[in-house]
Amino acid sequence: MQGYNAKRAALSALAARQGGYFTARQALTAGYGYPQQHYHVSAGNWERVARGIFRLRDFPLPERGDLITLSLISHDRSGQPQAVVSHETALMLHDLGDANPSRIHLTVAPGFRRAMPPGVVVHHGRLGPTDWEEHEGYRVTAPLRTLCDIAASPTSWPLLDAAVEDALRRGVVRPRQLLHVVVPADAYSRLVAAVAAAEERAGAER
Repeated sequence: MQGYNAKRAALSALAARQGGYFTARQALTAGYGYPQQHYHVSAGNWERVARGIFRLRDFPLPERGDLITLSLISHDRSGQPQAVVSHETALMLHDLGDANPSRIHLTVAPGFRRAMPPGVVVHHGRLGPTDWEEHEGYRVTAPLRTLCDIAASPTSWPLLDAAVEDALRRGVVRPRQLLHVVVPADAYSRLVAAVAAAEERAGAER
């Protein structure tokens, strides 16, 4: 019985950091073999939400279980997430501007080849340790990186002005940060214009 309680406690602690979700590999690490995993799904203790992804049924539903699931799907062999929520989806999560994307945007490393579910837009790029933040069970690009991605996007850049204005007004980023980023020339021009427009509007309101 003690072994069962220890396994359950280990899995519950792990799942609690991921909104109640976990992978089959994580369950194995906690001591649940594949026959036990099948049993807990059949018994209704676990919900299978995707291939190799489960959720504890008695755990409260998180606000963005879909993003947690995608993060778990992207795990590499060492159990590290390879996908970071980005672009328009990150704008929405940071509440910057008016983004309301119909699809989920993720950024992955150039060598990432795993297929993602329908409704996901995959961007390939390299993210440094300061380019993302940890949320409940998933990672999202930090505001500064998000704005740079939007500025460089051929389809999302019209959202930039409102997003920059919100970011500057709330102090999420500072003008100097936006004006000293290293991005393609067209993206930099858009950032400069967005900062100038935001400062002009702020001055007119004072």
